[in-house]
Amino acid sequence: MIATLRSYLSADKRGLVGPAFLFLSLLASISDPFGGYGMTFLRRFLFWVLVLGVAGGIAFLSHRMVERHLSGAPLLGKDLLIVLLVTLSFTPSLWVLIFLFAAPSTGTAPDMWSMARYGTIFASGLIVLRRGVFGQSVPEEESLQPRIYKRLPEGFSEQILRLTVRDHSVDVVTDKGVHTIRSRFGDAIDEMVPISGHCTHRSHWVTDTAIESVERSGGKIHLRLSNGDLIPVSRKYRPALEEAGIV
Repeated sequence: MIATLRSYLSADKRGLVGPAFLFLSLLASISDPFGGYGMTFLRRFLFWVLVLGVAGGIAFLSHRMVERHLSGAPLLGKDLLIVLLVTLSFTPSLWVLIFLFAAPSTGTAPDMWSMARYGTIFASGLIVLRRGVFGQSVPEEESLQPRIYKRLPEGFSEQILRLTVRDHSVDVVTDKGVHTIRSRFGDAIDEMVPISGHCTHRSHWVTDTAIESVERSGGKIHLRLSNGDLIPVSRKYRPALEEAGIV
């Protein structure tokens, strides 16, 4: 759950996710916003851990879907679509969790319309959390433009799929071709912020949105990207990819 939330939020604030996740779970357990439904404190705490974990997972998947298919859309439009997707997905999940945790105590099922209101509030709150508390305080246009764009042709608007080391250069592979820049691999990766991605090998870094599937053969793992490229996953980087829920 925490790994998923960490993937959803901005890269430079991911170290705050674990403490914030536990703090919010504890705060919700104490404040008891749903009225408790007759649950003990320990039961409420477990309930809120699951609620926040499910909400974070749904938000991450919704954000990834929107960025993959509507990467060039205005930020406000993407946020509104994410709120809608999270609300539609999270509302029934919240209903199920409350039913499982509360029904044994009350004997009644929660009201779905009330859950829809809570779902919308949660979805909106996660967007505010990502864009505000955990976001970068830079202008919108600048925040959408990784620094590596300055090394690429003027007016660059292609979708970057991966970075690959080649001799003393780095190939920036996009959905339309390849651009080669003179850079150290680590520097090129740092300049990809705020686009999220992972190293899969000492010579390969891929964006999260470019990953289409995971392929396993003969004990080896590869990631299939949206352009058909097959990228190897080395033993060194496999644990981090597993923690992020990618492999």
